[in-house]
Amino acid sequence: MQTADRGVERRLFLRRMASLTVAAAAGPAVLSAKATPRPVRALHDPPLPPLREIRATSPHELTLAEAAALIRAGELSPTELVHACLARIEAFDGTYRAFNLVVSDRAVEAARRLEGKPILGPLHGIPIALKDNYYTAGVPTTANSHIFAEFVPEFDATAWARLSAAGAILLGKTQMGPLATTRATTPDGERTTASAWAPLDPEVSPGGSSSGSATAVAARLATASTGTQTGGSITEPANAQGLTGLKPTMGRVSLYGIIPLTYSRDHPGPIVRDARDAAIMLQAMAGPDPADPRSLGLPAVPDLGRAVQPVERSGRPALRWPTTIGVLPEYLDDPQPLDHERLEKMEPEAQRRRATSHARDLETARARREAVQTFERLGARVVELEAPTDWQTLTSWNFNNVRLPERSEIFLSELRRDVRRFGVSLSPWINGLLLPGAEYVRGQRAKLLLLRRILEEIFDRCDVVFQPTPFPFDMVGLPLVAFPIGRESAAGVALPIGAVLGGQPYAEDRLLAAVAAFQAVTEWHRARPSDPEIGRGSS
Repeated sequence: MQTADRGVERRLFLRRMASLTVAAAAGPAVLSAKATPRPVRALHDPPLPPLREIRATSPHELTLAEAAALIRAGELSPTELVHACLARIEAFDGTYRAFNLVVSDRAVEAARRLEGKPILGPLHGIPIALKDNYYTAGVPTTANSHIFAEFVPEFDATAWARLSAAGAILLGKTQMGPLATTRATTPDGERTTASAWAPLDPEVSPGGSSSGSATAVAARLATASTGTQTGGSITEPANAQGLTGLKPTMGRVSLYGIIPLTYSRDHPGPIVRDARDAAIMLQAMAGPDPADPRSLGLPAVPDLGRAVQPVERSGRPALRWPTTIGVLPEYLDDPQPLDHERLEKMEPEAQRRRATSHARDLETARARREAVQTFERLGARVVELEAPTDWQTLTSWNFNNVRLPERSEIFLSELRRDVRRFGVSLSPWINGLLLPGAEYVRGQRAKLLLLRRILEEIFDRCDVVFQPTPFPFDMVGLPLVAFPIGRESAAGVALPIGAVLGGQPYAEDRLLAAVAAFQAVTEWHRARPSDPEIGRGSS
């Protein structure tokens, strides 16, 4: 079984990404069509864990794969699992505020319809939380915005239609940043979703705009969830909350029926508990869709379930494929020592924040080094990389902000009608209107040059790469996976430490296989936050 990245012609991917600049002009028209594409059943039915390996004793603690195995074996019913999730939502979501809409009656009815019926697919009876920019026929889709406050779609987003066809059950829609711009807030800027790890501390961020989806899974209110990423909104919430988040290659999952932020950079994907769950979700979500030109002409979706199956060599867990892991400059370095002379000149509260931040950076550096060492024990070859040519310039804000005109064009009619409907997220849309056309064109050229440098100067030396942030891989359409590698407690609260691995085009199988091997020998992905005291912090 060859990895998908071995058969990819890099020049073809470069041409595809170049064409998206032109296709962006057609994006809004494509996404507002009034037809539901036919769901396509995944070609591969992923292997599920043996029942003897399932540790959880309560339905809500089960991973997606574990729940699916028990449902197939007749030892758990979809109704039991849905009721377990709804009970936790009722008990704790007043504190977490992960959902902005829960469809309890619909979920229970859907579960009952599946009872005793032939298995539809690997998601048969699995309760899913959807980010509230995925169209759901007959169920409001608001994107947490004034603009879509009353919007009820007539059809399902392709990604949700495929999950549903595989047996998934909709629990509800999750809180998100208004129009996917920030961590979850109301359209007027009031923070909503809390981190499952520190639900009573508003200063602990739950992540980016998909934070409601992440909190729903981390708090065990839902078995799995979906997000979207333009600039970190799948990988950042996953890292913040000890989860596994997968941002696929551009076009791997259809954007049709998802309220867009930037057509040439938006990526739908799963936020789940481990690599096996991510493989199951992506296998169902991915594939060509005539309603989204970005998804056509891609290599076939590989057998992701097989990619995450455990592998042993000489009786020890190992990576499925020979893999070289690249490490970008300074990734493993400790932060610079504190400047105590400067620190003494600060106010006490500023001193505390700076010291806490430094301690967190030290713990993160240690966790990264230990993660790299774990991959070496699994058989990976690790190489230190040099920054590609003109890296600082090509990844600067001057080129990153060229995405803004795309979002402004999509919502141009709304901007003309009433800018107040954008709430606190207005400024990026205004900035997009004001960016000169010459700057937009120059930025698009820089993006393609950056992609070429990454493909030639990074992936000529490695198969996957550790990087400190999702940027700039999400900018150029390359796949990313986020996963937990440790815990830090500098602020007195044990919070997850996450890592991000980037890959070549369509390399989701290699990325997931690497993380699955890591999770076979570590326990970070099994950590669960404590439940909040019922009533405290609830609304």
